[in-house]
Amino acid sequence: MSAKRIIIGDSEISVPDKLLSMGVFPIIVIAIVIWLLLGLYSVGPDEVGVVQRFGKYDRVVGSGLNYHFPYPIETVKTPKVTEVKRIEIGFRTIGKNQYRTIEQESLMLTGDENIVDAELIVQYKIKEPIDYLFNFIGPELTLREASEASLRTVIGRHNIDEALTSGKFMIQEETKELLQITLDKYETGVIVVAVQLQDVSPPKQVIDAFKDVASAKEDKNRMINEAEGYRNDIIPKARGEAQAMIREAEGFRESRIKRAEGDVAKFKAIVKEYVKAKDVTKERLYLEAMEEILPGIDKYIVPNGEGGNLLNLLNLTGTKGAK
Repeated sequence: MSAKRIIIGDSEISVPDKLLSMGVFPIIVIAIVIWLLLGLYSVGPDEVGVVQRFGKYDRVVGSGLNYHFPYPIETVKTPKVTEVKRIEIGFRTIGKNQYRTIEQESLMLTGDENIVDAELIVQYKIKEPIDYLFNFIGPELTLREASEASLRTVIGRHNIDEALTSGKFMIQEETKELLQITLDKYETGVIVVAVQLQDVSPPKQVIDAFKDVASAKEDKNRMINEAEGYRNDIIPKARGEAQAMIREAEGFRESRIKRAEGDVAKFKAIVKEYVKAKDVTKERLYLEAMEEILPGIDKYIVPNGEGGNLLNLLNLTGTKGAK
């Protein structure tokens, strides 16, 4: 059956020739019904529907089956508000595990006037669909340029060592904050989910020299760590030995004091006895001194003829007896 195509708004319908032969009025009624049916539309679970009436924003509708007056009265846009989109700065993904460097985006000047090659990934999603649709022209291009400008600003605040090593996380956070401030200032309706430095390295022309510098710094840090380890090992030992020597000296001091005190007490006792019997005490001290000076030697006692036989009774040779 032959039919004619009729375009209504953005839609195209086929009308059989037999139906056209019925007259103008039925055709108008059928066209109106079909036109009204064109207002049915569905919004996905990850989308919102933004309805425009004669090109001006009118309302926002949620997910599900909805209706609006067909074109040209009303139109609907359904941006995905939960989808996390991605922008690449300094490189482009051209295939699986294949990348292409964009040097005019990646080469940046650090705060100490060195050049680094920085690549960045920005993840974002739509926060305010109305602002995103009506205040944001060329979202991807605008986001890329804003991200690149924010990264260049932050890199310019840090020296090259921070950019290459310990300061990467700080640079990411500062870039994210600055980018979000810029996007909010222009009411883009976009929220930055994450900012990640993909790679930060010296330019290819000087990368070998930078590797040598990095190796030298690693050797320096290793030697410092070894020296600190040696210090942490030797100082406690030295302190322990010092404390041991102090304790030993204190013990020796106490023993000498006690010994001296004992000698003094002994001397006082001897003096007391000496006062009572000077001659006997003198003789006893003499004999004790001789026994201490000449141990294990046979001793011969010769009386002087005046003191009687008292000395002959003293056993000065132990088990051998006196001779």
